[in-house]
Amino acid sequence: MRALPVGDRALLIEVATGEEAEALHAELLRRRATGELSVAEMVPAARTVLLDGLDAPSRLAERLASWEIPPVPRRAEDVVEIPVRYDGPDLPDVAAHWGVDEAEVARIHAAAEFRVAFCGFAPGFGYLTGLPREVPRRATPRTAVPAGSVALAGPYTGVYPRSSPGGWQLIGTTDTVLWDHARVPAALLAPGTRVRFTPVAAA
Repeated sequence: MRALPVGDRALLIEVATGEEAEALHAELLRRRATGELSVAEMVPAARTVLLDGLDAPSRLAERLASWEIPPVPRRAEDVVEIPVRYDGPDLPDVAAHWGVDEAEVARIHAAAEFRVAFCGFAPGFGYLTGLPREVPRRATPRTAVPAGSVALAGPYTGVYPRSSPGGWQLIGTTDTVLWDHARVPAALLAPGTRVRFTPVAAA
C-alpha cells in the first residue's frame, strides 16, 4: 500500500489489486462511520482510493501502514436484478474468444453474481467484478454505444447508462434505468452493490 499526497488535504492510496481496493474502501467507510476517520469524500477506483478533505493527511498516511484490512465480507442485502436480452452485436466475438457458442456466453454471464467495485466513466456506470472469464476490449471503439447496452471489458461487466462512445464488447441490452434524476439515490448501483443479470427473451 502506498499513500501519495494530493494537494494540501487529500491522499491517493494505491494498492496492488481490485480486491484490495474494495477491502480498503470498506474499511475506510467503517472507520468513518465509527468516528475514527474524518474525511469529506472517498472515491474508489480499480486499484486506488482517493480521500479528500482530510485534516492531517500526513498523519493518516503514517497510520495506514499499521492497519489490518480484512477482506470484504459477503453482505446479506438484496441483489439488484437486471433483466437482459442477450442480443448484443459482439456476442459472436465473445463466444469465439471463450471457445463456446452464443447461448453458453449468456448462460455463463447470467450464472455469475457480480459486485460493483467502483463507479465512474458516466453517471450511473458501475464497474462490476465477478466475470468468470476476461474479454479484451474491441480493437476499434464505437463512436456511439446505445443506452442500456450490457458490455464486457477485461474482468468487468457494465451497463451503459446513456449513449456514449465506448470500446467494450456489447453482449446484450436492458431497459433498466441506471441513472434517474427523479430517483433517490439517482444511481441504481453503488460500490458494494450485488448484481445479477436475468435473461429475458428478445422482443
